[in-house]
Amino acid sequence: MTVVLNLEPIFRLTDEQFYQLCMANKNLNLELDAKGELIIAPPVGGESGNQEADLITDLNIWNRQTKLGIVFSSSTIFSLPNGAKRSPDAAWVELSRWQALTLEQRQKFPPLTPDFIIELRSQSDRLKTLQDKMQEYIENGLRLGWLIDPQGKQVEIYRPTHPVEIVKVPALLSGEEVLPGFELEV
Repeated sequence: MTVVLNLEPIFRLTDEQFYQLCMANKNLNLELDAKGELIIAPPVGGESGNQEADLITDLNIWNRQTKLGIVFSSSTIFSLPNGAKRSPDAAWVELSRWQALTLEQRQKFPPLTPDFIIELRSQSDRLKTLQDKMQEYIENGLRLGWLIDPQGKQVEIYRPTHPVEIVKVPALLSGEEVLPGFELEV
């Protein structure tokens, strides 16, 4: 079960404090929303962990061939423009945007929204929470996102200038112009 702690009545974590909190609690999956609420997510089970690994592997194989960007796992926290600190299950950032960051920015929580993300709904995830998170990514500059929902047997495709598209699985997803030539069978 995900736990959300409202810290606002006491204090608001700075970027550095949140980073230090994460480093001191490496065994916890922590995020911080734009309101300053600390989100503690449970670990995923074997099925979800395996599916997540497959998604990252497919994305990374495509990226190694194209050399167009950098791939990140769910352990990476991104510092979004709205102040939220989020960790998608899989993420990709265009190479020029990554190279524009300083070494310190790359070593801590990169201050940018990925160009592409995948969120995989696990048994413990509430769909509405993930949908809100995907919308937050879009509002902060995400170019393409996939919310894969094995329980609902569907994928929600998020784009900045389009309504959410829902595709039933099995399906072949396209990376469109964001990830040219990338396809994923779900």
